Amino acid sequence: MSYKASFRVWRGDADGGGPQDFTVEVNEGEVVLDIIHRLQATQCSDLAVRWNCKAGKCGSCSAEINGRPRLLCMTRMSVFAEDEVVTVTPMRTFPVIRDLVTDVSYNYTKAREIPAFTPPAGLKPGDYRMKQVDVERSQEFRKCIECFLCQNTCHVIRDHEENKENFAGPRFLMRIAELEMHPLDVADRRHAAQDEHGLGYCNITKCCTEVCPENIHITDNALIPMKERVVDRRYDPVVWLGSKIFRRKAD
Repeated sequence: MSYKASFRVWRGDADGGGPQDFTVEVNEGEVVLDIIHRLQATQCSDLAVRWNCKAGKCGSCSAEINGRPRLLCMTRMSVFAEDEVVTVTPMRTFPVIRDLVTDVSYNYTKAREIPAFTPPAGLKPGDYRMKQVDVERSQEFRKCIECFLCQNTCHVIRDHEENKENFAGPRFLMRIAELEMHPLDVADRRHAAQDEHGLGYCNITKCCTEVCPENIHITDNALIPMKERVVDRRYDPVVWLGSKIFRRKAD
């Protein structure tokens, strides 16, 4: 079965652009990325789109479909009515390079700002021992394919460009939480999460969780627990008093 679909695709570059309408064939079982490829092959060979695996594992083909951040390769055409106009636009949070391709270098900058896994001094890789419950706690976060859809939908930077300098975004706050929860990581990441990476900017609307193609519970399992750890350290009077006592003994 096939039908003719109406597509509205954003065309342009850093200097500006706008939507362009197309009528294109759709076949049974296809995804939006298939249609974008067909447009390239039949109507606009210069249409720019970033993709790699077409299997939902590389995170390359992130865009916005009818205003919702999604992977082009994981959005089936069957979810749209045949007479519906399917609008495809680049991720709004990042600068446009051309057409559907955006400059996501902001994310790599933030990744480099996070200190790597820090095991105890003298502990060799072959000596690592962890309980299964500790493995499972952080295993969910390692499913991240770095599509940056969570970064794109986070209103802290989506609606406020000026926050990018001081806010790492949900993907990298999740990375900090993963390392903080690791039983063999000796670095205390709570102060850095709040003071350097902007954890306090997050108001847990769960928009990042809603768009995650790997169904990672970013807010509930990473951001909220990290906020709780920061609050315990900074504002719990018992913890505060204990830190003063033990610091005095150490001195």
